[in-house]
Amino acid sequence: MPLEDLWFEPSEMLIGGHWLQPRATLPVHDPSTGVQIAQIARGDATDIDAAVSAAQAARNGGWGQLSATERGRILARIGQLVAARAPTLARIEAMDVGKPLRQALADALALARYMEFYAGAADKIMGETIPYLEGYTVYTLREPHGVTGHIVPWNYPMQIIGRSVGAALAMGNACVLKPAEDASLTALAFARLAEEAGLPAGALNVVPGLGHEAGSALAEHPGVQHLSFTGSVGVGQLIQTAAAQNVVPVTLELGGKSPQLVFADADLDRAVPFLVNAGIQNAGQTCSASSRILVERPLYDEVVARMAARYRNLTVGPALADHDLGPLISARQKQVVQGYLALARDLTVAATGTIAPDAPEGGHYVAPHLLVDVRPGHRLAQEEIFGPAQLVIPFDDEDEAIAIANGTDYGLVASVWTETASRALRLPRKIRAGQVFLNNYGAGGGVELPFGGTGKSGHGREKGFEALYGFSTLKTVAAWHG
Repeated sequence: MPLEDLWFEPSEMLIGGHWLQPRATLPVHDPSTGVQIAQIARGDATDIDAAVSAAQAARNGGWGQLSATERGRILARIGQLVAARAPTLARIEAMDVGKPLRQALADALALARYMEFYAGAADKIMGETIPYLEGYTVYTLREPHGVTGHIVPWNYPMQIIGRSVGAALAMGNACVLKPAEDASLTALAFARLAEEAGLPAGALNVVPGLGHEAGSALAEHPGVQHLSFTGSVGVGQLIQTAAAQNVVPVTLELGGKSPQLVFADADLDRAVPFLVNAGIQNAGQTCSASSRILVERPLYDEVVARMAARYRNLTVGPALADHDLGPLISARQKQVVQGYLALARDLTVAATGTIAPDAPEGGHYVAPHLLVDVRPGHRLAQEEIFGPAQLVIPFDDEDEAIAIANGTDYGLVASVWTETASRALRLPRKIRAGQVFLNNYGAGGGVELPFGGTGKSGHGREKGFEALYGFSTLKTVAAWHG
């Protein structure tokens, strides 16, 4: 099925306000069918160099001369255009990524919300005055880095563009965006809407391409003053190594093995939907997916039974049919996930979902698996599967729960389910994670809530005002006046 909703040429790149035809292209396949639906640019180091130069010119020119208030007004207009086009953007995302339509629509509306939030925040980043010696006035300024590079993954392109590019533009940076080769269409659509909203030429440049070509060139470019990357640990290490050669700061949001801790006094009527949904959203292809469910033994059998009942009702099918889960992004990712599931032969499968009859044979479908009685040290409990599989692990007391929760290389998100107030206050301090939720998971997305990890989940923070601080540098001015 062709992408009838496109109002732009997907094979073009945006550099310095010009939509350019590339020297080479890459195919775009619909994960639901495996059929090619478009082609995108295969940008390279030459294109990245041109994009960085265009961003530098914008930063030194019209974009850099705008006041924070004027920047905010442009971002607000972008948000309005994104919201108006949300159904169309959702359809494009569903066909490009394989995400169920309602989830893709939520992502489009989240992108609009990011732009609204950063539009309102643009002129609210303040410096401070510092009491100092007699005869001095000392104050600080928050200034943009200059040119920022954004390497965005395929699982949540719209949301991650919003939280990284939106924040960087609000601070006055000029951006070079390298979307994932598996999911570039909504990045290009967003750039068209940004143009329509009046974003000056060169403030946003979009160069699709392969990671080892365009992505590496962006990470290594000496004209980039800050890098933002979301993706795997291995690629994050390469990005940080490349950036270190230019002594450039990096925001890394990497993998996760996020636990939910369910204590015997938990409200299961509230908890169980969160336990399941946090693991199977976007077919488990989420850095913050909750793949480990830790349950206190008195409640263990009941939690497993309730989760299994929900799993048996889950269906997997084409994105536009809006099942509970869509396909995985690619045949390659399907092979990776199936390889992990093959390691579960020594585990008990409590339940699986069902691949719907309308799922085309060429799609990349994997039924969700609920695995129980898992040892904390099992490979599946330690490594990020990035697919629709959740593990249920028993524990006997609070100390053991904390040890298991902290017993991986990751530290992105965690959740605690308990009705005991003292435990609810105590555990967030003991769990190693960038976000800890009490009696919920995800808090509805939380555009305003700082997000990022510890350990191999990365460093730096996105979302909220913290993202603005990350996309700026602090200058201290000490004036002597006698």
